[in-house]
Amino acid sequence: MATGIKDKVAIIGMGCSKFGERWDASADDLMMESYTEAMADAGITKDDLGMAWLGVFFDEQSIGKSALPLSQALRLPNIPVTRVENLCATGTEALRGAVYAVAAGATDIALAVGVEKLKDTGYGGLPERTKGTFEDLWQPNSTAPGSFAQLASAYANKHGIPMEDLKRGMAHVSWKSHQNGIKSPKAHLQRIIEMDAILDAPMISYPLGLYDCCGVSDGSAAAIVTTPEIAREMGHDNPITVKAMQLAPSNGVEMSHNSWDGSYTLTTRIAAQRAYEEAGIKDPVKEISMTEVHDCFSITELVVMEDLGLSEEGRAVTDILDGKFDATGEVPCQIDGGLKCFGHPIGASGLRMAYEVYTQLRGRAGDRQLKNVNMGLTHNLGGIPNRNISSVSILGRYSD
Repeated sequence: MATGIKDKVAIIGMGCSKFGERWDASADDLMMESYTEAMADAGITKDDLGMAWLGVFFDEQSIGKSALPLSQALRLPNIPVTRVENLCATGTEALRGAVYAVAAGATDIALAVGVEKLKDTGYGGLPERTKGTFEDLWQPNSTAPGSFAQLASAYANKHGIPMEDLKRGMAHVSWKSHQNGIKSPKAHLQRIIEMDAILDAPMISYPLGLYDCCGVSDGSAAAIVTTPEIAREMGHDNPITVKAMQLAPSNGVEMSHNSWDGSYTLTTRIAAQRAYEEAGIKDPVKEISMTEVHDCFSITELVVMEDLGLSEEGRAVTDILDGKFDATGEVPCQIDGGLKCFGHPIGASGLRMAYEVYTQLRGRAGDRQLKNVNMGLTHNLGGIPNRNISSVSILGRYSD
């Protein structure tokens, strides 16, 4: 019988490139930045690696969409490399592959790298319709901002929240990210934005304004994983371990059945419940020290606070305005600035979230370091509210 992933795999090294408009660097350069930091952190050489995973979403130029770019850029010693892609959960998917390989005993040490060079592609955040074996469902005039604006309207309607109150709650989400991002040297956007500017910003898709939307970034992040036993043999005392990794994809219910009212993300609720069970968490508000969630839009973070069980249904606006998720709040969220300010190179984002949790657990976060960090949660939502992939991962210190 399956026993889950809890404490079976340790993270011994992580790295993250500078995110932003990296016209100065190629995808290979970005991978090398994160890889070099992760390897130095782990204290190993490439000959110690047994397998590797590459997460990249929006790359049409790879050799047959393979993982060869990772093997070649890093000059890996002919070890197995696998490319993965799972919408905005791509970086987490790469980490999941490496973690599961170590847990299964397939290798002692594995590498996960996520990367994206979105600025060079001209990608602006709107969906593409491509043809292939599985043709995407055609949704005329559907855009990401438009889809998540519908989430905002449905949420406000269900809970009887005046739109001006919801907009103020969303504005606080964005304000908080900018307050935190200014303390993140590797973040794309490092500028404080005042509440009035957020509320008065040009409208993108009502009620989402300019500052309610994350931007487009280049970047890479990497992780090196092994077993807790090997980690200790290598001198990594009190290792950081994976407590849970869960993934929940839409199965069509949200698009075809009125049991889903459009006011929440069903897959997040499913993935979160599975993750809490796997990690042995009974009260997430008290046991989770920090979160890094998928704030592609400010309304997403607001709704996800309820989907993760960190706010009661209909209470997220009040909790947010009360500062519950601020850096000094009960459950700090996006302490590095999140997708909104740190950036969202799709293939790297899930690993970047893990990097921040790992950095906080190690006590290395500098000016943004939180007190008493014991367990952190990361969350991705790839796709749109009615058709998506949700991942929830939990990292913490090893429990004997």
